[in-house]
Amino acid sequence: MHGGGAERVAALLCNHWADSGLEVILMPTFSGRGSCVYKLNHGVRIDFLADRVKLGKNPFLGKIRRLLALRKAISEYNPDVIVSFLSDVNIATLLATYFLKFPVVVSERIYPPSLPLGGLMNKLRRITYPRAKAVVMQTGKGLDWLSANCPGSNGCVIPNPVVFPIPATEPKVDPRSVLKPDRKLIITVGRLENQKGFDILIDAYARLAEDFPDWDLVVLGEGSEREHLEEQIKQKGLSSRFFLPGRVGNLGDWYARADFFVMSSRFEGFPNVLVEAMAYGKPAVSFDCDTGPADIIENEVNGFLVSPEEGEQGLSRAMGKMIREEKKRMLMSKSSQLVRQRFSIDRIANEWKQVLGLGDEKK
Repeated sequence: MHGGGAERVAALLCNHWADSGLEVILMPTFSGRGSCVYKLNHGVRIDFLADRVKLGKNPFLGKIRRLLALRKAISEYNPDVIVSFLSDVNIATLLATYFLKFPVVVSERIYPPSLPLGGLMNKLRRITYPRAKAVVMQTGKGLDWLSANCPGSNGCVIPNPVVFPIPATEPKVDPRSVLKPDRKLIITVGRLENQKGFDILIDAYARLAEDFPDWDLVVLGEGSEREHLEEQIKQKGLSSRFFLPGRVGNLGDWYARADFFVMSSRFEGFPNVLVEAMAYGKPAVSFDCDTGPADIIENEVNGFLVSPEEGEQGLSRAMGKMIREEKKRMLMSKSSQLVRQRFSIDRIANEWKQVLGLGDEKK
């Protein structure tokens, strides 16, 4: 629970379910444990699997111990239903509940072909997913993949919810500490990893920076590619225009400060940050990667979709168009805010309620 889109959605749903009168236990299974950076309501009990079992020196035996610990914890809690996020955790949960009669709903949080699991795990997914009460995919294309690759699975589509305004958590970074008040701002959010394509974004921004000297770009997030990206920014002569402040907990302040949002991802599932930014009335420029952006952006209405084949040039052209056409940007801003209703937490949680079979939520 130390940052990430799947973790953010898990926290949102757990809080909503707890507020509805349900008893919720959240068990992060990350072996490194970490901490929970998302604010959880008092009704959500958090139980780290890492506190129950140690890995030891033998990785294989460590996995077995963790699987048995998960099974024991599930038996202790005796839940009405189990919800699992992320492919490897889904498989582990379905294995841990073999011969137990607890219904399990698993959820893929990215388009599976974009992040292959490998031979053994792919086989285990194919075997175990038909055992799940339901397999939640984020897009229709994801559901098509599930039907073709995990036959017999009970699949459905539920997109991610958005909450507006976004609750602020630590660390809080004031936009004024990075940008002067008179600067125009292009913003994006994501882990500094290859998936997010920030190397492409730097090159795309470099193509238009000179033509639009009053526009800066900020990437909010942290990751293993920081050093490489910082060097690329330096080589492009953008150190005073392209900023990497790190991960922030007050995203709402940054969205409110921005003029539009850009997404350069090589692949996505259903990008939370894109919906969040649009909820704040920020039109978006995004690569039309396999899944996600096209489910959220209506091209030329609330943003621009760019074919990945167009690369940095296409992304740069669309960003330049968004900057130049101010009137259209303002109209797109109004259209962007409609995602608040399309992906509201009440609407999405109700879809989950039907899949989980929990009946009417208590008020």
